[in-house]
Amino acid sequence: MQIPFTKMHGLGNDFMVLDLVSNSVTLSPAQIRQLADRHFGIGFDQLLQVEPPGDPAADFNYRIFNADGEEVEHCGNGARCFASFVKQRGLSNKNPIKVKTINRLLTLHTNEQGEVSVDMGRPEFAPKEIPFNTSTTANTYTRTLNVVGNRSEVEFCTLSMGNPHAVIIVEDLTKTAVKDIGEALGNHPDFPRGVNVGFMEILSSNEIALRVYERGAGETLACGTGACAAMVAGCLLGVLDDTVRINLRGGQLTVQWQQQDTPVVMTGPVSTVYEGTFEHE
Repeated sequence: MQIPFTKMHGLGNDFMVLDLVSNSVTLSPAQIRQLADRHFGIGFDQLLQVEPPGDPAADFNYRIFNADGEEVEHCGNGARCFASFVKQRGLSNKNPIKVKTINRLLTLHTNEQGEVSVDMGRPEFAPKEIPFNTSTTANTYTRTLNVVGNRSEVEFCTLSMGNPHAVIIVEDLTKTAVKDIGEALGNHPDFPRGVNVGFMEILSSNEIALRVYERGAGETLACGTGACAAMVAGCLLGVLDDTVRINLRGGQLTVQWQQQDTPVVMTGPVSTVYEGTFEHE
């Protein structure tokens, strides 16, 4: 059976998008891994599934699978591609649209320039919501763990944007061991579901440079939830304003947060690369 798909990206964070409103298919983790392979498959960071809503408050159900086949809670760059996809395919003429992830209801708005703003919801800081195992009861946003073979201690700010993040402030991204630290902290047992690790270089109070090592995907060219987590961490630590430009390897995002239990809003571009079909038995 030939199944249609669309290849899209948000700042180089690339996706295979499936319309499961019009089609019916179930992919196993092994099949997702094969499709994600950049040499023998289509190649992508995440697979996005557009599904009929199960929640009456939503227009669509939004499911995300990493390249390793594991389903995850959230993807901000994917959410922007999701909004563009349903508009291109004529699945909805609403603007904004509401989409339901595993644990959040997102509002996606497309502007006249084709950029998409995503209401990412409120950040969560309680360790059990991230989740993060800690015996510390102190009211602090920063934590430390021994990583990289227990030879060094890393200080980070941890929070959830619907998925877990640890944000590390660094002086120079070009001299940071992103892969080594990202793998070690990302797989630390105190993060029972793993964690996305962000490395933030502060350029000014309203601009940062960021690299993110993602669960199940490795370092990507851009990470929307990672950009939001970094901006929130910088605000909490008093080094960033309420509107920040995020420079990722794939391009720029703008993130806004007014703090005090308000949602984070992320805005950025979307690109469609090509459409095709794949064989599914």
